[in-house]
Amino acid sequence: MIGSLRGEILERNVDGTVLLEVAGVGYLVTVSQRVIPELEPGSSTFLRIHHHIREDAQTLFGFTSNEDKATFQILLATHGVGPAMAMSVLATHPAASLVDIVANNDIAALQLVPKVGKKTAERLIVELKNRLSLDVLDGGGLGVGGGNSSIADVREALAGLGYGTDEIRDVLRELPSDADSATLLRDALKTLSKN
Repeated sequence: MIGSLRGEILERNVDGTVLLEVAGVGYLVTVSQRVIPELEPGSSTFLRIHHHIREDAQTLFGFTSNEDKATFQILLATHGVGPAMAMSVLATHPAASLVDIVANNDIAALQLVPKVGKKTAERLIVELKNRLSLDVLDGGGLGVGGGNSSIADVREALAGLGYGTDEIRDVLRELPSDADSATLLRDALKTLSKN
């Protein structure tokens, strides 16, 4: 099994793969659409690898962080989630955001993932609550952070004011987790008005 690769990026492809040359051997590695812009041809990189083996194929999935790799593996262990959907989830939501989404039962945020409807999002929330171990994801600065009722109140208020899910998610990441709802909402609105 391949656990990691360090080498030079030779090609970056539109299908979400990169050709990584290691000691004269080129490995085709599938990466998240979110990180592919970081992997410039000619640059050297280190990728943590999930070596996925099926009867008809072997695929290498590459990650720039331990948290993304651990989250990918947790997603794969979830009923009905294959490698393509797991990569799609990570392309839409980084590992830290996914922890917040699950902690806050944010079904709308999960529906931003292509091909994930309301029923699938609801099922994923339920299953990931049991599978997303904060211990596994901790250590990379991940945590529920805003997994409290104040954050949920602010998310609801901003949605009621007509802000989009992406705007809400981005602004909530910047808020402290120890303030009350009124303070958080005021800070969120200030930040949103600057953008």
